[in-house]
Amino acid sequence: MESIKNFFSTFLPTYPWVGEVFVIILATLVANLVARRLLNRLEAKVSRTLNVWDDAMVSAVKRPLAYLVWVLGFSWAFEIAAASAEFDVAGLVKALREVLSVGLLAWFVVMLIHNIEEGVLAPGRPGEPPDRTTVLAIGKLLRTAVIITAALIAMQSVGLSVSGVMAAGGIGGIAIGFAAKDLLANFFGALMIFLDRPFSVGDWIRSPDKNIEGTVEYIGWRLTRIRTFDKRPLYVPNSTFTQISVENPSRMLNRRIYETIGLRYDDARQLAAIVREVKEMLRAHPQIDQTQTMIVNFNSFGPSSLDFFVYTFTKTTEWIRYHEVKQDVLLEILDIVHRNGADIAYPTQTVKLEHPPA
Repeated sequence: MESIKNFFSTFLPTYPWVGEVFVIILATLVANLVARRLLNRLEAKVSRTLNVWDDAMVSAVKRPLAYLVWVLGFSWAFEIAAASAEFDVAGLVKALREVLSVGLLAWFVVMLIHNIEEGVLAPGRPGEPPDRTTVLAIGKLLRTAVIITAALIAMQSVGLSVSGVMAAGGIGGIAIGFAAKDLLANFFGALMIFLDRPFSVGDWIRSPDKNIEGTVEYIGWRLTRIRTFDKRPLYVPNSTFTQISVENPSRMLNRRIYETIGLRYDDARQLAAIVREVKEMLRAHPQIDQTQTMIVNFNSFGPSSLDFFVYTFTKTTEWIRYHEVKQDVLLEILDIVHRNGADIAYPTQTVKLEHPPA
């Protein structure tokens, strides 16, 4: 114990800044501990609310705030130690503190945008669900803007001229544009997708120009990921969508039933009654949209059948449900044909033999 007292009695008068640095680091540790406990309690409290914003704010600020406390505390302690040791590093420490502070602030804002994005898109939220593609596009644009702004502020903090960098970037942008024209084409292709919205995440799309068909899973700045119906991922550069036609079956209003049914020539007398009953059946069917075009008419004399066609639209656009409705309609037509004593034709040939002259 006596040796410790002797150590402090001889060391502290010689290096008085050690005590100040110790107090600052201790205060930093206490401030970090207090901030962490307060934020944990606040997070537990806001998690019980339905508001997206408070959850996103508290979750985003936890880690950046903890690091910010350490950055401020250690930079202050280092400034005191350097000044006592007569090292001229005040400018360097100040610039480093500003750069780290800007970086932590940008981290907080980026995390906040990400958390809000996840909260808005979370399933089970009350109200009408937002468009996923629009939310993701806005989030990406905001994060890009935050990162670019933070980089410019950090460059200004270390003494670099932002105007000079912008001018150099404008001159070098021409060369970069030629070298990375495909990358820029993909970027502007993504921008057109976000603005024109020919499809969204979750839509089923296909192209008559290329072998592209599947469900959109992700729209990035460079490429779009599509999950084909055999469950394979298909990565399509965004510039491709500026050069091809894209069909979006997910946005259809109805699905069409268009079938040609052939009756035997022996059933010609029942044809008119069958056509009439089929049309009545469709008009009474609960899954057929009566506001859309409906046609049931005798169409042609086929090689081995009397053909009439059915042209109508279902209310549902769901692929599986559509086939269930179509099956029910076709079975009803078959039942009508059989009730009238007729039958479906199949390819036949009749050979006529003539008696030779005697």
